[in-house]
Formats: sequence, C-alpha cells, structure tokens
Amino acid sequence: MTVIETRVAEAPPLPDRSRRSQRFRRWRGFVLPLTLLAAWSATSATGMFSAQVLPSPQTVLRDLWRLWLNGQLVGHVAITTWRVALGFLSGTAVATVLGAGTGYSARTHEFLDPTIQALKAVPSLAWVPLFILWFGIYETSKVALIAVGVFFPVYLNLMTGLQGVDRRFVEVGLVNNLGPFALVRHILAPAALPSYFTGLRAGLALGWMFVIAAELMGASQGLGFLMTDGEMTGRPAIIIGSLILFAIMGKVTDAILVSVGRRALSWQDDFASLQGRLLE
Repeated sequence: MTVIETRVAEAPPLPDRSRRSQRFRRWRGFVLPLTLLAAWSATSATGMFSAQVLPSPQTVLRDLWRLWLNGQLVGHVAITTWRVALGFLSGTAVATVLGAGTGYSARTHEFLDPTIQALKAVPSLAWVPLFILWFGIYETSKVALIAVGVFFPVYLNLMTGLQGVDRRFVEVGLVNNLGPFALVRHILAPAALPSYFTGLRAGLALGWMFVIAAELMGASQGLGFLMTDGEMTGRPAIIIGSLILFAIMGKVTDAILVSVGRRALSWQDDFASLQGRLLE
C-alpha cells in the first residue's frame, strides 16, 4: 500500500499531429550526424585537408570494412564492451551501497563522504600506475580503472537524490509509523530513483571514456588499442573509425539504459512526459 498518493490534474488532450510529423520526429536525432557527415565529405572532396590529417569517410569505412572481413574488428569491439560492462557493474554496485548509506545516514555521511569527495578529484590517469602495481597489466587493472570512473557520478547522484527527498514526504511516512525499511521502499527509493538513473547514465558515459585509458595499460585488443595502433602505424582512418565506433557503442548502451529508466519511472507525471507530445 502506497503511503503518499499524488493526484495531478490531467492535462487537456493535445490535437493530433499529422503522420508525417510523427515519422519525422523519429529521425530528428539523425539530422545533425548526417549534416556533419556531409560537411566531412565535402571537406575531403575539396582537398582542404590532406588525407593524413582528415581522411575521407570512404577511406574510414574501407579500413573498418577490412578489419571486419578479417575478423579483427569484432574482437576489438567485443573485448572493449566486455571491459566496460564489468567495470560498470562493479562501480555501480559499490557506488549504490555507499551512496545509499551516506544518503540515508547522516553519521555515515560524516565518516565517508569527505574522503570520497577528495578521491573524486584525483585524475583518472593518476590511478594507472597504482593499479598496474597492485593488479598487473591484465584485465583486473583495466576493469578497476573503469569502475573508478563509473563509481563517482553514480555515488554522488544517489546520495544527493536521497538527501533531496522532500522532507514532508518523510514526515508523512513517520506519522504513519513506517519503519526504516518501509520508509526506504515506499518513499526514499522512489523519490531518489530519477537521480539514480541520471547517475547511471553519467557513469556509463565515463566508463566508455575510462576504457581508453584502461586499454593503454598493455592491452593487445580493444578499440583503445586500435586507436593507439593507428597512431603508431600512421593510419588516421583507423583512429577516426575507432572514435566513431566509441560514439556508436556509447549511444547504443545509453539508449538501452534510457529505455530501462523509462520503464522503471513510468509512474512519473512530469514535464518530460508531456514534452514529447508538445514537440510533435
């Protein structure tokens, strides 16, 4: 049984838009990438930059296609995705426990948060020598570095989300004699869930960023290694192709997380739920 029931007046129905407008809305996100691709192609065709500085899209696609045909590209993408997945799950697990503890308990916050906030300021590459010393140059050090990048945004968003829950909601729960677990289940957790998913998205993005630094630690496979190999062998098309693959994989995983978040937050009746219909 839900303790707090919020009744929101239903917005008046919006007029129906044409099917053409609805179909175009699905493709709006491709307008800017296609525009950039056209500008890139035009720049390459006019010879404004040399092929060693900015290769054409056709050259990048050709080199990636060769890697695909010999089976190397699948291996690079798969191992990078695996590292990000492990680092994301590890960092999220630790961040969820500590973020929930510091957000719920003022005493725990006083003990832990100052140290965590200090560690947050340490640059990502500063962890590399320490992790190599502790874990060697193998997968453990790479996953640990990615987990560090994921940890801080998830922790911070969950902690601030819990601390930002409306005090009146908590007071209503206490008046209704809710115990600690019931208070968390019915009030604190639902109220902090939007901030938590924001932290997850930010952590996932940092996971893809940190994996590049992680794959500089003696990796022989992965998109980060592929970029380094392109630099060492003078193949800018491989470098740009790897960047594009990073962007695509980051967007795909973010879209999956957004879809999960929409399902988990389907009970929300906020501006974002109305915004889509307003902009059709």
